[in-house]
Amino acid sequence: MVEAVILPPSLQSLPLFVRLEGRPVILLGEGEAADAKRRLLDRAGADVVGEEAAAALAIVAIDDEEEALAAVARLKARGILVNAVDRSALCDFTLPAIVDRAPVLIAIGTSGVSAGLAAALRQRLEALIPADLGKLALALQAARGALRKRWPDMGERRRALANAMAAGAVLDPLGFDPDVAFWLMDAPEASTSEMTFIRLTSTDPDDLTLRQARALASADRIYHRLDVPVAVLDRARADAARIVCASPPSDPGSGLSVDVAMAR
Repeated sequence: MVEAVILPPSLQSLPLFVRLEGRPVILLGEGEAADAKRRLLDRAGADVVGEEAAAALAIVAIDDEEEALAAVARLKARGILVNAVDRSALCDFTLPAIVDRAPVLIAIGTSGVSAGLAAALRQRLEALIPADLGKLALALQAARGALRKRWPDMGERRRALANAMAAGAVLDPLGFDPDVAFWLMDAPEASTSEMTFIRLTSTDPDDLTLRQARALASADRIYHRLDVPVAVLDRARADAARIVCASPPSDPGSGLSVDVAMAR
């Protein structure tokens, strides 16, 4: 008999990349689990310390249940954020499975629900993500000045990059040897004002077409009716303005605006 499962909210925690170089992190415990966490902290350049040290983060990898619970309680009483290995309900933060293409890091987390699923996804992504993806990231960093000069407006710059890195485009991150300098020489000018219309035939965000998903991800503002599902709106950038309205304005302003409504 399969137990009923209550699905968690879509965003229980906020994924963050924290620079740990030279910073103290408390690690408690011995054995395989503690050794694995130590290796991870060492890779991040953290200073692994004991319980009495001053630190903002701690990892408890203690097998004994009572000892682990006591250690977690002591650390939390000091205001320290704690990761308790194999005890997801006690965790203030979780450690994801990582695909490393420095300086690109892809983190896969399940809010502590299934480390095995995160590991399986990591293995699949390892086979999909090019080993030299970091070169593209560094090339884009080196081209920041040229990008700002070509597209002074941040929204235009973001859309130009999104178009260039779309599937099959010249800078497709999963494509073959993307060349930033070559793209900059021949990149088209971005539109200064555009309105895109999305008429939803389903409340499931997975039913969005690729074109619709790209429009939401690139939009500066989203005009939507009250009946548009939150799950669909969540596919837009977090910093895109959301505006509830019965109909889109005749002059939405500069940048990319997207009008979302359920099809009738």
